Amino acid sequence: RTDKAPKPVGPYPHARRVGDMLFLSGIGPRKPVTGEVPGLLRDGAGSVIGHDIEIQTRAAIENVKTILEAAGSSLEKVVDVAVYLTDMQGDFERFNKIYGEYFGKIQPTRTTVGVDSLPTPIAVELKVIASA
Repeated sequence: RTDKAPKPVGPYPHARRVGDMLFLSGIGPRKPVTGEVPGLLRDGAGSVIGHDIEIQTRAAIENVKTILEAAGSSLEKVVDVAVYLTDMQGDFERFNKIYGEYFGKIQPTRTTVGVDSLPTPIAVELKVIASA
């Protein structure tokens, strides 16, 4: 665990090292310390009416980067990513654009799954495996 990343929402660590590999728990875009979710779109009354997947994707990847670096690794050592999107049809293309900025040259394997919801009001979560 690292204080530089958002706290896990359950009784589990940010990552676990097994031999030379790091297995990260699902990481979303929440901000460290405050837990605020960036990229939420609200109406005049403050109710959430949508999300900006590009903002949330950048935030989630930056959280992954922070956790990897705290464990002595880096984004360049990512070998596999599982992606969970709450709006596959609406967000996939814009998610892919941001994902490519970070991982286009690294080329980890990837699976992307559409889900109905995630544990907090987020639109994307990443499950990452990296070498230590």
